[in-house]
Amino acid sequence: MNYHDIITIEPGKRSGKPCIRGMRITVYDILEYLASGMTEAEILEDFCELTSEDIKACLAFAADREKKLFVVSL
Repeated sequence: MNYHDIITIEPGKRSGKPCIRGMRITVYDILEYLASGMTEAEILEDFCELTSEDIKACLAFAADREKKLFVVSL
């Protein structure tokens, strides 16, 4: 999935954390909701401005970030 049009990073918004479509809802917020056991349907019900594509974009963004993470041995 191409999340680049959905996930935005603005220095003055939420301290530069990745947000959804310029809103104040962060990728971290959505991941926390999912990790706590909320379903996609529950999240969409609580946040009517979000779409299923937004949630998928958050997951794709997190997966891409995880893929780029590496450990340097000293």
